[in-house]
Amino acid sequence: MSGMELTEIADQLGVSRQSVSKWCSNDGWKEARAAKNISRPELVNKLLLAIDNLIAQVNASGDPEAIGALADKLSKLSSTIEKLDKKANVIDAIEVFMAFNRWIQDQACYDPEITPELIKAINKYQNKFLMEKMASPSAL
Repeated sequence: MSGMELTEIADQLGVSRQSVSKWCSNDGWKEARAAKNISRPELVNKLLLAIDNLIAQVNASGDPEAIGALADKLSKLSSTIEKLDKKANVIDAIEVFMAFNRWIQDQACYDPEITPELIKAINKYQNKFLMEKMASPSAL
């Protein structure tokens, strides 16, 4: 997920590229990468900027109908911000797991007990945990 090619991951883990591709598809790696690259504060800031722009447009127009439509748009944007806050714990968990995965890969260079099989098992349970929590974010 840190930007490595599938073949690089496969070589490091001693598995086929097809296996890594399957994990990528089945275990939500693309979603996790997106969560890593777009932070929650950035999303909230963009939504707040959109709210500010909407308010400025309505104020400039002076149109009473636009004011009514604004309330609906603000409600939807507020709901989106609230949902982002609920997902925060899952995103935080992803960030921690990614940092841990980088650490354990570094440790594997020095510690013979850290095998590719151990790393795969850790990743399997991290992914299982995240999938369950994304289904029910309040449970984190």
